[in-house]
Amino acid sequence: MTTERAVRILEPVGGAVMRGDLVVPDDAAGVVLFAHGSGSSRHSPRNQMVAATLRERGLATLLMDLFTINEEAIDARTRHLRFDIDLLAARLTAATDWLAEHPETRVLRVGFFGASTGAAAALVAAACRPAAVAAVVSRGGRPDLAGPLLTAVRAPTLLIVGGRDEVVLDLNRVAYEQLQVERRLEVVPGATHLFEEPGAIEQVSRLAGDWFSSHLVAYAHPDLGRC
Repeated sequence: MTTERAVRILEPVGGAVMRGDLVVPDDAAGVVLFAHGSGSSRHSPRNQMVAATLRERGLATLLMDLFTINEEAIDARTRHLRFDIDLLAARLTAATDWLAEHPETRVLRVGFFGASTGAAAALVAAACRPAAVAAVVSRGGRPDLAGPLLTAVRAPTLLIVGGRDEVVLDLNRVAYEQLQVERRLEVVPGATHLFEEPGAIEQVSRLAGDWFSSHLVAYAHPDLGRC
């Protein structure tokens, strides 16, 4: 049996209320929190496909919008907030703390799946919650935007980039060299930034599923850690 519920998560510093969809399979082995990137939302068909694959592997998923409705409207006009990595990371950190207290997920280790600028936010949040975050996967991400906190990440990190996404691939190669944990860079041949080519997002789903299955295990949180 799988439980599905809409959730609201309060960001304690700014008071923003984030909307999300939590799906928890029976005997879940971990939970993956999705951090979308530029101009996306929790309804992204690509993230929905990846999430479905992860649930088939017995992992819970939380897809959420990191912006409020008003912020989404502002970002649609200015394209500015999506590059506010500190704001996105703070929202992800709040969601991570919420998962650690929620009855259905508090015994599950957390993984982050980040896309575009959401990948940078995922890495920053992982650096801030080293005891809580067990793995990070970046899809077409901008890990370079995590800046100096890249060296503070302790979660095993998988970087997935399209072979035809040349600029982002170069940025991922630079970030890969800065990471000081278990890490891997996977290039999907023929794929562009959004992985819209036939079979591309399926390959992303398989790679992410393998990574999270290897690094997420059920356990009781001993300590969340803090920045």
